[in-house]
Amino acid sequence: MTTLYTSDHEWLKIEGDIATVGITNYAQEQLGDVVFVELPKVGRSVKKAEAAAVVESVKAASDVYAPITGEVLEVNDKLGDEPALVNSDAGGAAWFFKMKIADKSELDGLMDEAAYKAHTA
Repeated sequence: MTTLYTSDHEWLKIEGDIATVGITNYAQEQLGDVVFVELPKVGRSVKKAEAAAVVESVKAASDVYAPITGEVLEVNDKLGDEPALVNSDAGGAAWFFKMKIADKSELDGLMDEAAYKAHTA
C-alpha cells in the first residue's frame, strides 16, 4: 500500500485501483474539534480538485477535495455518528471515502510522506 498526500492536506492510501481518502493530522489540527462531516454519495463521479466532502469544526467549515478523478465506491458512515473520530484518528479509522481510480497518471502530481512533511514545515 502506498500513501500519498495533496497540498490541500488530503491523504490517499492506494491499493490496486482503489484509493482510500481522508484528511491529514495537520489538517485536523488546523480545524480544531470536528463536529460534522458531510460525505459524497456512493456512485458519484468526482473530478480531481472538485469538492467531494465537507468537514465542519468549531472554527470553520472546509471542503475536502477529490485528490484524483474517480468514482466514489464507499463512504465511512462512522463519521456521521462520530465526527470527532477525525480528531482522534485522522490518518486511519477516520477515512472519508474510497474511490476507483480513473487515471493513475494523476497520482504522479502528489507528494510522498517526506515531501508532505517538508510542505507543512
